[in-house]
Amino acid sequence: MSLLHDAHALAPSLTALRHALHREPELGLDLPLTQARILDALDGLGLEIRRGRALSSVTAVLRGGRPGPPVLLRADMDALPVTEDTGLPYASVLEGRMHACGHDLHVTGLVGAARLLAARRGELAGDVVFMFQPGEEGMGGARIMIDEGVLHAAGERVVAAYALHVVSTGAPTGYAATRPGPMLAASDAVHVTVRGRGGHGSSPHSATDPVPALCAAVTALQTAVTREIDVFDPAVITVGRIEAGTAANVIADTARFDATVRTFSAAARATVRSAFERTVHGVARAHGVTAEIDYVEQYPATVNHAGEAAFALETARAVLGEDHAFEAPHPMAGAEDFSFVLEEVPGAFVGLGACPPGTDPATAPMNHSARAVYDDGALPHAAALLAGLALRRLDAPLTAPDALPDLRAVPALAPQE
Repeated sequence: MSLLHDAHALAPSLTALRHALHREPELGLDLPLTQARILDALDGLGLEIRRGRALSSVTAVLRGGRPGPPVLLRADMDALPVTEDTGLPYASVLEGRMHACGHDLHVTGLVGAARLLAARRGELAGDVVFMFQPGEEGMGGARIMIDEGVLHAAGERVVAAYALHVVSTGAPTGYAATRPGPMLAASDAVHVTVRGRGGHGSSPHSATDPVPALCAAVTALQTAVTREIDVFDPAVITVGRIEAGTAANVIADTARFDATVRTFSAAARATVRSAFERTVHGVARAHGVTAEIDYVEQYPATVNHAGEAAFALETARAVLGEDHAFEAPHPMAGAEDFSFVLEEVPGAFVGLGACPPGTDPATAPMNHSARAVYDDGALPHAAALLAGLALRRLDAPLTAPDALPDLRAVPALAPQE
């Protein structure tokens, strides 16, 4: 029997686990309920398990039946501060918390992979490290787990690492995509405070208004991107929040804005930071105000190693079906802290479609939406693909996948975080 066939046999239990995780999502680095559910789901598989110290992570090691190097499979665990609006029978019961990015499917898929691989441990020429990681949504949990030794959990350093991410739009269930080089963008957060001198709104000449300076800086940043950034190494600056003033007839002392910056190379990242800081300070001086910039470099670009990306694509075709895997033509501008893992070891990040049947992938609510819905039918695909990556990387043979329904091909996956 194929991996996918065996994964479908696990579907009822995987679905139950996913629904339980979805009902009670947790945020950030401290996820005790999620951790407990993972530990319970892994019980009896004969894994060596370690809990995190600075976060509620779970690291589990499966020892293969034959000697060989270790590989790593990762799933992120945390939810988002979003109030769910899906109407699902298993919707979040916690106000302001939702698995809007599909991490509940990632956890469940990795549990399924652990079960599939435990049943095949004699075929493994090496060990598998299962990395269940909190704090992907802006908390850098992957970096913390690396610092706590996840890459050496099997004794020697892992030689390859893989992760997947489901999408609620852009691809039907069971379609996988990856690419060599940048798969996701670097993400930086910038907080700017413009300081002037307040006064009465009727007499702006007797004050120093920070608001026009702020507005000019926001538009100048967009021009800077088009004039200073290589069109073939793109960047995005989006100002998502602006705050100023307390009343219509009051000139405020300060005005603030927050921005996100996305880039796909270290060179572009450095260029954008320099241009951002120079532009904002220059506009501020021209308006007779000052600016304070807090530029926070968050996640580096998620860069797939070329050989591992080709291997992951070949594996997806072998596991899911020849027509169910394709090379993504472009990277996505979302960000991922699996990037920290790929800075340390070769590996690949793979996108997996989870758009529910009967829903148009082109118009379905996307990841992070309060109305994002993910197909439970993607769980066997996630489990089988993750298990297949470990099996093939450790030289275990795969049987051909069972026949799959003919789903229409799609050109790309949708953006994430």
